[in-house]
Amino acid sequence: MPATLRHWPQHRKEQVRQVRDSNRRTTHDRRRASSRLHACDGRPGTARARRGCPTHGLPRVSAADGNHVPRSFLGWRVAWAAFTVAVFGWGVGFYGPPVFLFAVHETRGWSVTLVSAAVTCHFLLGALLVANLPALHRRIGVAGATRLGGGLSALGVAGWALAAAPWQLFLATVASGAGWAMTGAAAINAMVSPWFVRRRPAALAMAYNGASVGGVLLSPLWVALIGALGFPLAAGAVGGVMALALWLLAGRYFAQGPAVLGQQPDGDDAGVVAARTPSPYAPLPGRSLWRNRRFVTLALGTSIGLFAQIGLIAHLFSLLVAPFGAQPAGCAAGLATACAIVGRTGMGWLMRPATDRRVAAAGNYVVQLTGSLALLAAGGSDPALLLLGIALFGLGLGNATSLPPTIAQSDFVPADTARVVALVTASSQAAYAFSPAAFGVLREGLGAEALFLSAALLQAAAACAVLLGRSAQAAARRRDAGDGQRPIA
Repeated sequence: MPATLRHWPQHRKEQVRQVRDSNRRTTHDRRRASSRLHACDGRPGTARARRGCPTHGLPRVSAADGNHVPRSFLGWRVAWAAFTVAVFGWGVGFYGPPVFLFAVHETRGWSVTLVSAAVTCHFLLGALLVANLPALHRRIGVAGATRLGGGLSALGVAGWALAAAPWQLFLATVASGAGWAMTGAAAINAMVSPWFVRRRPAALAMAYNGASVGGVLLSPLWVALIGALGFPLAAGAVGGVMALALWLLAGRYFAQGPAVLGQQPDGDDAGVVAARTPSPYAPLPGRSLWRNRRFVTLALGTSIGLFAQIGLIAHLFSLLVAPFGAQPAGCAAGLATACAIVGRTGMGWLMRPATDRRVAAAGNYVVQLTGSLALLAAGGSDPALLLLGIALFGLGLGNATSLPPTIAQSDFVPADTARVVALVTASSQAAYAFSPAAFGVLREGLGAEALFLSAALLQAAAACAVLLGRSAQAAARRRDAGDGQRPIA
């Protein structure tokens, strides 16, 4: 016994001992509870749960159940994963077919017209599936569809490389077109949108930049691999890497949405999400969507704009060879891609929830229109005007893909957004499938000047179509303000 306690009264000594014993018991109980907290998985029926685990009966989410709750917001990682999908999707499904056309023509000796028809078939079949992509996502999930898309893309490219007869080539377009649909614009929107509301334009811009990077990386890679290994081995190598990469990314990032993981869009708190203003528009089930002015103008404007864009891109390189030479012409075409990344990123990060996205889209078409007129004014010989036209035209390239999903977000209820994006993507893809051939006829019949002028006129028409939907927006909101009810259009 300490010396300080020897001369204390007996009852004071007893009080000190009781306090010490109580402290020892409390410390022991805390350590015991802590060990149970870490050891028990909280599931009913386990031995530790039956012995009184302090977490028994509490709702827990565990890694063993596949629903581990991460500490940080996963939305931006999902956007980067979608960026990688876009690199492969566009690099194989969009920029690949023009390279395949050349390879098949050279190795099989089939006519350019025949192989060009297969390219058109590839895009048309892809458009048909894109229109039904939301239903496929509901059935097998975004992760399942992404994995299937990677596998079908690999199978389709192998079919292009191994086709021994024209019918086999067209059969391969069924697989390659389906793979492109499952890894294209509507699919990227489905991957990213559940994770973002306020910052969706920036997230989509980042993800869609993978499309431009896919063109920059995989187009020359295709040419190099086909030249070094031959078309079949090149197709097997790229297709195999794509299928494996998409399989792994889909399982890690697309299998579960934010709600399953206990997170909110944009990484916000639950109170912020609950406070968001609901859409002023009513749902548009079934065919009523096709009678809606906001949808029709969005689909029409996007289709016209992409028809002009793809048609001009298809002929741009060959038009630049004469004034610049082959190698500098390739660098000049690369300038358009670099400007596309800059334009898309800038638009995505500068756009705010209150921004009128139809005005932004119309402005984007006007920038491209100005670029087309600069190319026309160059007369095929002025390098400065040609480079200016390429830069201006390129600034709008990426936004033509990334802006329509953001317009759909602001103009339609969340339940309709995925279907709107899929149908707009399908209609525009069906339209631009014919644009290289149509612009080729113009070029051969009337010259390059007609091609640039037609592109400018089409971009003006696209801007007007998008703005016509803006008047439908305003009318719906005026009706909503006037009668206090939700609009039906």
